[in-house]
Amino acid sequence: MQPSGSTVEQQRLSAAVARVPGSNWQRWGPYLSERQWGTVREDYSADSSAWKYLPHDHARSRAYRWGEDGLLGFTDRECRLCFSLALWNGQDGILKERLFGLDGREGNHGEDVKECYYYLDATPTGSYCKALYKYPHAAFPYRELLEENGRRGRDVPEYELTDTSAFDDGHWDVQAEYVKGSPNDILIRLTITNHGPLNTLHLIPQLWFRNTWSWGRDGQEGAWPQPEIRLDRQAGCLRTDHASLEPFNFWAGPGPRDKKPRWLFTDNETNRAALFNADNPDPYCKDAFHRLIVHAEKGVVKRKRAGTKAGAHYKLRVKKGGEAVVELRLSNVTESTEEPFGPTFSELFDRRKAEADDFYDAKYPAGMKRQDRLICRQADAGLIWTKQFYYYVVKDWLEGDPAQPAPAEKRKVGRNSEWKHLFSRDILTMPDAWEYPWFAAWDTAFHCVAFAKLDPFFARDQLILFLREWYMHPNGQIPAYEWNFSDVNPPVHAWAVWRVYQMSGEPGKRDRAFLARSFQKLLMNFTWWVNRKDPTGRNVFGGGFLGLDNIGVFDRSKNLPEGGHLEQADGTAWMAFYCASMLSIAFELASEDPVYADVASKFFEHYIAIGHAMNTAGGSGLWDEEDGFYYDRLICGERAFTMKLRSMVGIIPLFTVDVLEDAVIDRLPNFRKRMRWFLKNRQEMLVGLAYMEQESGEGEHGLRLLSVPTREKLERILAYVLDEKEFLSPYGVRSMSKIYDENPYVFKLDGTTHEVRYTPAESRTSMFGGNSNWRGPVWFPLNFLLIEALQRFHRYYGDDLKVECPTSSGTMMNLAEVAQDLERRLISLFQPDENGRRPCHGEDACYADDPAWQDLILFYEYFDGDNGRGCGASHQTGWTALAGFMLEHVGGRAETDDLGPGMEG
Repeated sequence: MQPSGSTVEQQRLSAAVARVPGSNWQRWGPYLSERQWGTVREDYSADSSAWKYLPHDHARSRAYRWGEDGLLGFTDRECRLCFSLALWNGQDGILKERLFGLDGREGNHGEDVKECYYYLDATPTGSYCKALYKYPHAAFPYRELLEENGRRGRDVPEYELTDTSAFDDGHWDVQAEYVKGSPNDILIRLTITNHGPLNTLHLIPQLWFRNTWSWGRDGQEGAWPQPEIRLDRQAGCLRTDHASLEPFNFWAGPGPRDKKPRWLFTDNETNRAALFNADNPDPYCKDAFHRLIVHAEKGVVKRKRAGTKAGAHYKLRVKKGGEAVVELRLSNVTESTEEPFGPTFSELFDRRKAEADDFYDAKYPAGMKRQDRLICRQADAGLIWTKQFYYYVVKDWLEGDPAQPAPAEKRKVGRNSEWKHLFSRDILTMPDAWEYPWFAAWDTAFHCVAFAKLDPFFARDQLILFLREWYMHPNGQIPAYEWNFSDVNPPVHAWAVWRVYQMSGEPGKRDRAFLARSFQKLLMNFTWWVNRKDPTGRNVFGGGFLGLDNIGVFDRSKNLPEGGHLEQADGTAWMAFYCASMLSIAFELASEDPVYADVASKFFEHYIAIGHAMNTAGGSGLWDEEDGFYYDRLICGERAFTMKLRSMVGIIPLFTVDVLEDAVIDRLPNFRKRMRWFLKNRQEMLVGLAYMEQESGEGEHGLRLLSVPTREKLERILAYVLDEKEFLSPYGVRSMSKIYDENPYVFKLDGTTHEVRYTPAESRTSMFGGNSNWRGPVWFPLNFLLIEALQRFHRYYGDDLKVECPTSSGTMMNLAEVAQDLERRLISLFQPDENGRRPCHGEDACYADDPAWQDLILFYEYFDGDNGRGCGASHQTGWTALAGFMLEHVGGRAETDDLGPGMEG
């Protein structure tokens, strides 16, 4: 591997961070959302029915308030000027301008996109981006998808587009490629390939301004007056005029046989007549191109060649097996060329593609196989394509806009009303830009770890952003996710900060300012957790669903029976894990500033206190000696019930392991002195956990172990984890034991029976909308943390500790080998077998048999615990991009890149 800093793309990233003039390469990118409709931001209903208030059928006719969406689109970092595609096959009743899917009421497993699209390539600066959309020749089966999913129950899979006959008669491959000639010069190449007999496709590349002028907030930040896009006939291009954006030119090259497109103009305004049976102040509305092309309506587009939305209408004729190429260019007037489609156009495409290849050649191990490189490249592309402009000012949203009807009064005390300080107008990494087109705090942490080797500058900035005063609540809480900022996600932010810091350079050359800035704010967040989620003050934490949706017997975010509360094994372990991460950061900062030694002592002692609480004997802790596993406890008044349900809840305590070095401790005499006093005088708190055990075997001098579970507990838990009848699947560790398949867990309380059954794929309960499931599937984030924990345990125990893997197989492995085996299982989800089948694609034969589909990979939200089929959101290349991270490690990444919290001291 050549040094990543030697590539042109890496130099662009470095120059942008250094603010070198002319280096703002990330000003434009694939930041356009895939779905703005159905989001909380656009919901002004009285009953908070976001999906119902602005459904897909309204999206083409309604101007959005807080963002924009489009098909394979591009926009600037403030989403002022947007570009995307529109398509029509002559059969549909709708112009295809955005991705269709079912909302939470319509899908048999919650919301779900019903389209086939793929992120193929991208560089961190957006200097080269490529994506693909598959558009059927047949009429798009909107009604069939809606009705069939509505008929299906929760015990059967979702009905997808590839399950219909939509592709039987062929389809169009619509590939969009973007390159940048300079930061404000965007070259676009659309390649249309015909995989069927239909020979005509309407293609309408669209350029429009986000509506900032219709809300009555003139003069406020971001409320720019109405801009304009107009046709300059003499120059043969569009020219833009916007108060906060310099003028741009937009050229549309000829189609096949040099046929020029027809320019169309309208305004990005709501069609009130169509939606609300009200008068339109102006007849030219957002849906004009749909009405003209699909319904041949007259008088809907402007004769005056100007508006706030423009399109270039191509009617392409392409024979079966053939392709058509359309080229476009959007450029700052000062950077415009006289020949927008001359020889330099193709030269720039060739150059940027080569630069992208160089960047990834430097990133990936030299000996990596083609198929593995393909997986990594698409995983990295997905991370970049799911960056999104996210705009949400809660105060303004709660109040409503002066030029719009006043919202219901109860909104002011409803959803997110406690977050009036939150002001987001940033580029954020999204879990899935269609199903989750909003940030989720714990998703972001994993995204940033995946980003750390792709774009470490963005990873660090993103982690700091969520700790800033316009995101973090004054009380110290990090906002969870758009539907309920006050909900609670697992506290993994400190771990992500530490890991990103570790991966951002060689020791001694890392960004300590980033680490210190993050640490200061994390102290506030940690204090919030202690004050809010430890109701009894005994270092046993609740927290609610903690991102694990329906994993438990009850909905852990709602009131429990008899006003009871849960003492959560996962919530408590997460806090020990938080302590370990903060301890590692404090040690690192104290190496140059001894002031941090005191706070290191605080986190060391708090860790011990939490571990003691988890392991307390006599029935009051969370460890069950009989079963050898950690469980939640339900407290109802004077009664306490151990919820003996084996799930990921009881595996999370393994994540708490940390390995410390005497050499580091010896450099901090005040910490060492306090530690020795504590270990001597608080021995009652040390029973039942691995506290500062020290080995002095060959090659392991000076290592100390800090772990909530002792070696015995570790071995007993791993016996379950590595048992193929329990947690271990061919594709990773399941989130719940398979033993509950035939023998569901039953809990009875005061005449009410609650049952939990192993469910390997989609959820069979409506809990949390039913679109996610933690009762059996394989999830990447927690598997990733488990692998890192096993690596840390191995660093301490080495070959002295071996376990059977799988359990009862007779095959003994050290814990590093177990971690490698889990990595192999997870990676195999995306690797083709001897028949070309990738487990993630399930039984969908086209991905194995059809050359037009074979190299396309989807990175799902989670995976069937039995057969590996992808489930949930289909483009969750946020945390599922960790598959690429693992592949790079397996392919030869240096060992020090994979150290977990505390392993460097």
